[in-house]
Amino acid sequence: PPPLLEPLFPPQPGASPGFAERVRQHKVRLEWVRAEPSGLRGAVRVLNLAYEKVVSVRYTLNGWASCAEAAATYQPPGPADGITDRFAFLLPLGAAAAATETTLEFAVRYRVAGAEYWDNNEGKNYRLRGRQRVPPAAGPPQDPDSSAWIHFI
Repeated sequence: PPPLLEPLFPPQPGASPGFAERVRQHKVRLEWVRAEPSGLRGAVRVLNLAYEKVVSVRYTLNGWASCAEAAATYQPPGPADGITDRFAFLLPLGAAAAATETTLEFAVRYRVAGAEYWDNNEGKNYRLRGRQRVPPAAGPPQDPDSSAWIHFI
């Protein structure tokens, strides 16, 4: 099976206490991520400072020797708090992330009203490492006739 990207940070920061306050204070925060066969999917929460806003995720698989950026899309309906918006993203990693020694790093960018805000995990970037999936353990070999009825004559 293909390698799995394992987060080196809690993958559900939005479920931690004080998350809403961190969004208010920093304007943008990663809410959750999930590794999927198609790439890394996640959600970002931003403080609703203006109607027009752009959210994107900048990421690298080679220690920032090169990077790419993926746009995040607005997810209606907004959170019930009335002061934040949620954006979703998918980082299409493809074959580049197929190596078990891969480390994916990313940061979230929020541009609104002429300002730019970043969530880079307190300066450490969000990091995930490739980990080989363990194939399901096979049970003991079964006798093909073990489920057959035994007849005595």
